[in-house]
Amino acid sequence: MKTWWIKKAIAFTALAIAVILAIGGIVMLLWNAIVPDVFGGSTLSYWQSVGLLLLTQILFRGIGRWHDHRHYGGHVRWKHKLEEKLASMSPEEREQFKAEWKRRCECGPEEHNQTSQQS
Repeated sequence: MKTWWIKKAIAFTALAIAVILAIGGIVMLLWNAIVPDVFGGSTLSYWQSVGLLLLTQILFRGIGRWHDHRHYGGHVRWKHKLEEKLASMSPEEREQFKAEWKRRCECGPEEHNQTSQQS
């Protein structure tokens, strides 16, 4: 496995955790500023607000991803468009298209830049 994929996955995971923790802080501040005065409720600690975020995720969206499931998903849309594009191509064009994407996907971004500069 290419190490740049691992670095990318670690960076994305760290960013996602940082965003969730930051949103937890915002929820805590908003809750503590509004709910005790308006409804007479108790204040939340930071970890209670993060737990509240996770609970609302589970209750309102399910345990799946954090994206919106209500509309025609992007992953399905691009797949449908790709299938239409491939169906309208001749067999030679289809093989050339597949060969080009196979070449692009076999190497990392550094190697791809080197091969495209050589062309």
